[in-house]
Amino acid sequence: MNIAAATNQNLADISNVLIYSAMAVYALAFFAHVGEWVFGSRSRVATTSAALTPGQAAGADAPAVTVTVKQRGGGTAVLERPKVVTRTPGGGREVPDGPGAAGGDEQGDVYGRVAVSLTVLAFVLHAGGVLTRALSVERAPWGNMYEFSTTFSMVAVASYLGFLVAGKNVRWMGLPLITTVLLDLGLAVSVLYTDSDQLVPALDSYWLWIHVSLAIACGALFYLGAVATVLYLFRDRYEAKLADPSGPQPGSFAHSVLARLPAASSLDKFAYRVNAAVFPFWTFTIVAGAIWAESAWGRYWGWDPKEVWSFITWVAYACYLHARATAGWKGRKAAYLAIAAFLCFLFNYYGVNIFVDGLHSYSGT
Repeated sequence: MNIAAATNQNLADISNVLIYSAMAVYALAFFAHVGEWVFGSRSRVATTSAALTPGQAAGADAPAVTVTVKQRGGGTAVLERPKVVTRTPGGGREVPDGPGAAGGDEQGDVYGRVAVSLTVLAFVLHAGGVLTRALSVERAPWGNMYEFSTTFSMVAVASYLGFLVAGKNVRWMGLPLITTVLLDLGLAVSVLYTDSDQLVPALDSYWLWIHVSLAIACGALFYLGAVATVLYLFRDRYEAKLADPSGPQPGSFAHSVLARLPAASSLDKFAYRVNAAVFPFWTFTIVAGAIWAESAWGRYWGWDPKEVWSFITWVAYACYLHARATAGWKGRKAAYLAIAAFLCFLFNYYGVNIFVDGLHSYSGT
């Protein structure tokens, strides 16, 4: 136990400097991502529009894919077949991922490389700020809302970079991720900031490392799933407009941006897989919190506001996964459920801690 340990103010000050430095580099990464989306790969944006042309879906006037085949005895034969757009068993459009660096087929885009490099540098500074904050008080760096927020955004960026290292092309997530990370850190340093200090007795437990770290990790991954879901809604509407030439068509700006996203089906699948993978860990987070509550307060469950909204979040994600698995809800209906579930998590994260009095009020600002 470290209740009596002194605070190392020098390390606390270094932590603050590192967090502000990370924000500055994240801002540069933000502008680099904007450059990637605005200037990168404009010459290939029409690929998605062509792929969604109804005539091509029927195989009518689709551009040919040329295949050269070697024949016995020498010589070659040229075979051509139309490029078609297939449909999923549920009737959805099965289209290729969008072109450009954000879509996955322009690996050499200079803006994207710069953006990712700056994100890595900012993450290193960010992680250093979280680590030195922990060292300044010799405890887990999530004892209040400021520390929770800085760690939360750090884990979100780490998850994003982890997908990139694993070979997953998720650069399309870079711009919304960095934007929200800057907003989160700005709120943390301006509204939620708390001086580095020791824990209140109720938090001084090894369960802090288990329960709260799991909550942070689950929330960061739920956030990535929510980003994919929101982008799916935009991309799906964009594809629907292109598939219906008699209706209103996307504007030039919307076309140049949304064409670089992965296909709507890819975004929907990514969001579902992330949420499904995280849900068991969120379940264990609630169970771990109940065990800690029994140790700290003598009861497993007391309908404290934090407990209630954690359970509501669990129910919301359970409904989303159940609807996908049994009722066959895919697409926009499932997306609305997923967004509602993440909004429940956000209210549990901000609203309950800041605006609602309860046993968890000590972790507020």
